[in-house]
Amino acid sequence: MNKIGIICAGDTELEAFLHKIEIIKTTEKAMLKFYEGKIGDVTVIVLYSGVCKVNAAIATEILIDRFGVNIIINAGTAGGMDANVQLFDTVISEQCAYHDVADDILTDFHPWMETVYFPSNPKLLKIAREYALTSNSPILFGTTVTGEQFIEDEKRTEINQKFSPLSTDMETASIAHVCYVNQIPFLAVRTITDTADHSGIENFEKNCEDASLISANIVIDLVKAFASTAVTQ
Repeated sequence: MNKIGIICAGDTELEAFLHKIEIIKTTEKAMLKFYEGKIGDVTVIVLYSGVCKVNAAIATEILIDRFGVNIIINAGTAGGMDANVQLFDTVISEQCAYHDVADDILTDFHPWMETVYFPSNPKLLKIAREYALTSNSPILFGTTVTGEQFIEDEKRTEINQKFSPLSTDMETASIAHVCYVNQIPFLAVRTITDTADHSGIENFEKNCEDASLISANIVIDLVKAFASTAVTQ
């Protein structure tokens, strides 16, 4: 049986899980609170890491080293980048990249990657694609990007031309980065709170709770589907 870590960026995203999980115990480490519980028969450890890349990376490494998870899922919300992505669509990342890190940082130095993209686990993606065929919520699959800023119009054009991403956020690539070097299977499932036509922090705040619930419901279903799946990175 797999042991799955679920990382959210913020408390609203976490709350969407805490109402639906049987919590067994909590542990505090590095100023973070880890909630250990069950989704069906699957042991999960859920937390919110705080916003931005380093916070997410800290949480990811603790899940691996302290709790021994063998799958990590990034859940929560994201901003839409592709013009066809709508509010409350859910994006499952096939691959993710930093949009604010020079390409050669990852290819010329540790972890000496062949490209700038961190791939999601193919077996988890296959199960997610099968799930999406019968889901009542719109689910899209594609590239996502991570950087520590809300995207304005000029930057949006630049990022879209380089990466053609469906969505953007401030944590996913850093979580995938830590999973990559530890050889831990990874998947990101994020629901859209804002787009180019509905942009800005006010739209994020207005839509965050509903989007978080959508993402959490999908992740909970996927955790059950992943329960006994043998996966390696």
